[in-house]
Amino acid sequence: MVAAVRVHKVGGPEVLTYEEVDVAAPGPGQIKVKQHACGVNFIDTYFRMGMYPSPVGLPFISGNEAAGEVVAIGPGVTDFKVGDRVAYVVALGCYAAERLVPADRAVKLPANISYDQAAAMMLKGMTAEYLVRRTFKVEKGMNVLMHAAAGGVGLILCQWANYLGANVIGTVGSKDKAELAKANGCHHTILYRDEDFVARVKEITGGKLCDVVYDGIGKTTFPASLDCIRPLGMFVSFGSASGQIDAFNINILQAKGSLFATRPTLNNYAAKRADLLAIADGLFDVVGKGAVKIAISQKYPLREAAQAHRDLEGRATTGSSILVP
Repeated sequence: MVAAVRVHKVGGPEVLTYEEVDVAAPGPGQIKVKQHACGVNFIDTYFRMGMYPSPVGLPFISGNEAAGEVVAIGPGVTDFKVGDRVAYVVALGCYAAERLVPADRAVKLPANISYDQAAAMMLKGMTAEYLVRRTFKVEKGMNVLMHAAAGGVGLILCQWANYLGANVIGTVGSKDKAELAKANGCHHTILYRDEDFVARVKEITGGKLCDVVYDGIGKTTFPASLDCIRPLGMFVSFGSASGQIDAFNINILQAKGSLFATRPTLNNYAAKRADLLAIADGLFDVVGKGAVKIAISQKYPLREAAQAHRDLEGRATTGSSILVP
């Protein structure tokens, strides 16, 4: 029996239940991982609330990314051995001291990446990789707008876009978060509670607007985000921290300048193992050479998962949060 955090009924943070569970021996194509750290992400709250349906029904173990050490190998697994350091993103099951992982979803950790770093960055960092390198290829001199620039994905996006030579504009909720964003590659910050972010973007860019807007906020920033984008630019919606964007008349994209709009997910970009490895390698490269630093701002014992969710949903966190079994 090992410790885990399970959801027996969907709801608020109080439904996260700390209890003991059995972990079987790994089956074909599986590895058993002793977890050293588990990442905490907004998507975890979506599953907990029932906004995203659990693929395994109820009850389920919460969490979607973690890092640890391989302690057993199932039949047919050839890419890993006992003792390997690994990290992974898999839908559900991560808030646990040990678990089974599909071997084709795990990646080996380079020696210069710690377990804590990996758990704090796999989902957010691989998301950032495909957002700036695949969904829209950020290049030198481009204007890019990052909503929630001081959040977990936001801090990584700002650093990465800055590394690629872009002019990085970020919206934040407080002066403290503005300072944090600036320390992480954001050139211009906008206090969205106090300022009209569309007007400020026009001012900052001299009327040229942005080549791309990355939006993990959702309802409260749409459709104003579209007014920040140059003709033929792209709106990238990758999260719903303030609620989902309601259905809209697609003709608005034409009216705002023949814009592109997309709602990408890591599942699609990393569906093939070769793509998963390429995305992870791109992340390990920029973190390994210090171009992107992973800020672990909150660290909780596994039994305090509910508090981690309260803090995340209450916008009381910056950077990444992890749980330690």
